[in-house]
Amino acid sequence: MDQKEKDATPVQRLLIPKPILYLAKLLDSISPYISMRYGARLFLTPFRYKMPSREKKMFEDSLQEKVYIPKIKKHVVVYTYGNSDQKILLAHGWSGSGTQLSVIAEALLAKGYSTVSFDAPAHGQSPGKLSMMPYFIETIQHLSATKGPFYAAIGHSLGGMSLLRAVKYGLPIERLVIIGTANSITAITRNFMKNMQLSERTGQMMKAYFDEKFGEDLDNYSGSISAKDVHIPTLVIHDQHDVDVHYSAAHEINAVLTKGDLLITEKLGHRKILGDPTVIQQIVEYIQVTSNC
Repeated sequence: MDQKEKDATPVQRLLIPKPILYLAKLLDSISPYISMRYGARLFLTPFRYKMPSREKKMFEDSLQEKVYIPKIKKHVVVYTYGNSDQKILLAHGWSGSGTQLSVIAEALLAKGYSTVSFDAPAHGQSPGKLSMMPYFIETIQHLSATKGPFYAAIGHSLGGMSLLRAVKYGLPIERLVIIGTANSITAITRNFMKNMQLSERTGQMMKAYFDEKFGEDLDNYSGSISAKDVHIPTLVIHDQHDVDVHYSAAHEINAVLTKGDLLITEKLGHRKILGDPTVIQQIVEYIQVTSNC
């Protein structure tokens, strides 16, 4: 598969081994319920990948420590990059890591900021096999209390959705940037099932299973639901050619923000957008507006 094909393929389909996809499809033809339970476990299983070369400098130069998050009883690896008191919190996406936003971190470091990021449970160097959005949110809140205060936060994909939820419930930051962030949990499960080549019925069953398991409608975690209670300046960035999260999510989230700003890009997809110089420049300028740096 060449780079053009990779850019046009959802990251879930790239990371999940083909034998797992074949087995899921077989189970779906035999029993939607069994397929749903199998899919539900896969849905909570991030897949690790080899660290790209662009992330190695941040990885090697960061202060790394293993931190225990009491509310979820999990350990995470935390990266502190730089020594400035002007701190920015970074939150990666599903199957990402604490160095996923390394190019953004480098640009912020050059402007006098430091960044704090983390490998969510079962991601990167953090232990575990399963993860979920509440783990991201509790980690964000814990780091705010122990490593903050943070002036701003930047989140990619699920990291952006988690930050919206955290701000809704009191994360004390002044500015927020979210990139390629999904809106609807229902849409996420539907896209997951599509990438797994499973039936829509199986996807509906999985959403209902999670609602029952966690005791609430998980669409309460959706980006636009949280965004209604986010009243700080928030930059919503999304690419029109994002094959992992449709860019309509950005419009839906921005529509309910009190102080939202929308940046729609082209031909950067879900991942290349994190290293685009023009996008990074606009992120840094957005954060610098009222900062002392």
